[in-house]
Amino acid sequence: MLETLLLSRIQFATNISFHILFPSISIALVWYLFYFKVRHEISGHPVWLRNYRFWVKVFALTFAIGVVTGITMSFQFGTNWPGFMEKVGNIAGPLLGYEVLTAFFMEATFLGAMLFGMKRLPSWMHTLATFLVAVGTTMSAFWILALNSWMQTPQGHVMIDGVAHPEDWMAIIFNPSFPYRFFHVVLASGLTASFLIAGISAYRILKNDTKIAPRIALKTSMYTAALLIPLQIFVGDLHGLNTLKHQPQKIAAMEGVWETQKGVPLLLFAIPNETTRSNDWEIKVPNMASFILTHDLQGEVKGLNDFKDNHPPVKAVFFSFRIMIAVGLAMLFLSWLTSWFLLRNKSLSQWHLKGLVVMTFSGWIATLSGWYVTEIGRQPYLVSGLLKTSDAVTTLPASNVLFSLSLYIILYIVIMGAFLHTLFYMARKSAKVEEFEIADLTHQRSVASDINAASMNSGESTFTNPTLEGKS
Repeated sequence: MLETLLLSRIQFATNISFHILFPSISIALVWYLFYFKVRHEISGHPVWLRNYRFWVKVFALTFAIGVVTGITMSFQFGTNWPGFMEKVGNIAGPLLGYEVLTAFFMEATFLGAMLFGMKRLPSWMHTLATFLVAVGTTMSAFWILALNSWMQTPQGHVMIDGVAHPEDWMAIIFNPSFPYRFFHVVLASGLTASFLIAGISAYRILKNDTKIAPRIALKTSMYTAALLIPLQIFVGDLHGLNTLKHQPQKIAAMEGVWETQKGVPLLLFAIPNETTRSNDWEIKVPNMASFILTHDLQGEVKGLNDFKDNHPPVKAVFFSFRIMIAVGLAMLFLSWLTSWFLLRNKSLSQWHLKGLVVMTFSGWIATLSGWYVTEIGRQPYLVSGLLKTSDAVTTLPASNVLFSLSLYIILYIVIMGAFLHTLFYMARKSAKVEEFEIADLTHQRSVASDINAASMNSGESTFTNPTLEGKS
């Protein structure tokens, strides 16, 4: 039974880890597309439309993979975690249904118009379709995070014969941790998409793409990231205060606090030792954890020993939190440095551009780390205080779970390889295609000029090549 539990947890972690990568891009990327389209409508400059056409392909790719991998998540509720739906299905089922009815249907309806209607619809209608897809992706995140937050801080329900029944849907949806988690995740998506756009744009520039489109995209994404990171820090602080109030054992694991104390030091580095229930190799700043968590240098923080064994695995939460913070600080430094150079109209060096390429998927690392803090930090509960993870797992043999887990891992490795290959291939091809288009346009103009000159010499009317009209 323990082996089945462990394998089922690994399988769910594998599925959710792979799935979340793609919504973390698409939620914010479609808002970038809407921005590009609106700028084109206002200015009429073709560079905005050129950016839209490139990044809408990336959005379509990430959206498709996100939908497919999201379906497997639903399967696992029945195959690996039947106790989850038996106990809280009256709440989880409707919330997932609302996501389909209000968000997914909207996305599916207008996605076709967005992807294939640029030349078939009036421009304003195509822009509206892009906006509605953006609203749909955000609404989808709303419902999924409402359910996840309820699992973290459940309220608005009543237990009847050991089964949760909804009593107040507003309390269920807007549970204590939902607002902080929702904005934290949406801002994380904004940063993930920003660094993806900056990294791929820098890659195109390094591949000798001399056109303005990737430079405009890079500038837009870095300015956005530079504004979003301070806002994310603020929301993260509020989220931490909320977690301290409702899930103090998670905070204790994040900070490596074993004994309840005041004036808790901030651990820059340590190795939590669950055997001795202490930390090894501590590097700390006195009182700073209390100040960050309670805004008081002598604030009290509950220790893990107060919860006995009813707390999450410490090492996983402790190190995931620090990875998230480290990547966030790197994002802050690079976005502000890049924005400073761009504001001063300074060119970016080769090393600077390579640094942006390295940080292309930094948002993924930060998102996964933060997600692990959230999900592992809830253990040993699947729904805090209501349902333990061990009580919801399947009774299937461990060999069955191992078989499906192996297939998932192999499939996801193939899909990820194909995604990365396609993404960078599109970036390389974009530069070459545009170079070809410009060379072809120059040739056509040269031919048209020769024809016009010949016509004038012969006294005939001037010839205008209609294929050149409207091109830029």
